[in-house]
Amino acid sequence: MIAHFDIDAFYASAAQLDDPSLRGKPLVVSGSSRRAVVLTASYEARPFGVRSAMPLYQAKTRCPDLLVVPPNFQRYRELSRAVFAILETGARAVEGLSLDEAFVELESNDLDGAIAYARGVRARVRGEVGLTVSAGVATQKMVAKIASDEAKPDGLRAVAPGDEAAYLAPMPVARLWGIGPKTQARLALERIERIEQIATLSDEAAFRIFGRWGRELRELARGNDQRRVEPERETRSVSTEETFEEDLSDPAALEWIVVQAAHEVAERLAAHGLRGATIGVKLKLADFSAIVRQTTVAEPTRDGALIAAAALRCLERAELGGRAVRLAGVRVARLTEDSLEQLSLL
Repeated sequence: MIAHFDIDAFYASAAQLDDPSLRGKPLVVSGSSRRAVVLTASYEARPFGVRSAMPLYQAKTRCPDLLVVPPNFQRYRELSRAVFAILETGARAVEGLSLDEAFVELESNDLDGAIAYARGVRARVRGEVGLTVSAGVATQKMVAKIASDEAKPDGLRAVAPGDEAAYLAPMPVARLWGIGPKTQARLALERIERIEQIATLSDEAAFRIFGRWGRELRELARGNDQRRVEPERETRSVSTEETFEEDLSDPAALEWIVVQAAHEVAERLAAHGLRGATIGVKLKLADFSAIVRQTTVAEPTRDGALIAAAALRCLERAELGGRAVRLAGVRVARLTEDSLEQLSLL
């Protein structure tokens, strides 16, 4: 069994946790520059149409009483570590997708045991950390992820083994991994609106509509996802990445997010007395394909402005051409300690 956990409105919830006066009020976590975008919107702000990756000026227009809180990545990492420590208790493997989201392969192989584990995690996170977590339980990753999305906020949804196809069947095609706006438009021309319609496609139709990926997508629609939970491996690098609640295609907003990520990585490097020479960006597109671009600077650095400039060059080399992005991150590798850096300069 696999569980997917997602901290509800993580950055906004962290702000409300640390400042109880913010509870129950519409707020967003965002920078203050002209190009600032919403990193997270509280659930109180969402009825106004405010969402993540939206330009801040637009969010303020939609919600005149909107409160804006600056991000505090050090605090987010602290809370994230506390939550992940709880996830690892009783888990075979934990695959972190971002600070607030993870897949867990469970020790239990039966549905009741998996539900009990998920309930225990949610109760411990609420009691020990002070945040709420939504969870989905299923035999496979995609179904567990969809179930946790449906359970939001602060809920638990389980799909019994053998019910995967029936669970997915009536859902809109956009719920399938890899179905972005452009593919939805193409499917609309084929009068395909529900997942069950993809599940019944012939080999020829699947190839005609989706190309070489057609059969794999059809299997996902049938509830057959063979991907395993892959635990993170320790690497000699420092990185951060953000998964957006909605795919982001605005180049200016994406640049702003990359710059913020670069400065967060710089802070982490400084905290550990490290510098790095290889700087890169990681982008995951709406179809879950990944683009990685990196460059090497002349001397190892932990300067946020230099890391940001290099990351923006990598972003430009990605040549997105308006394609939607669901995840963006910055990574610094080829690390050296400060003491070694000073010796190299001498």
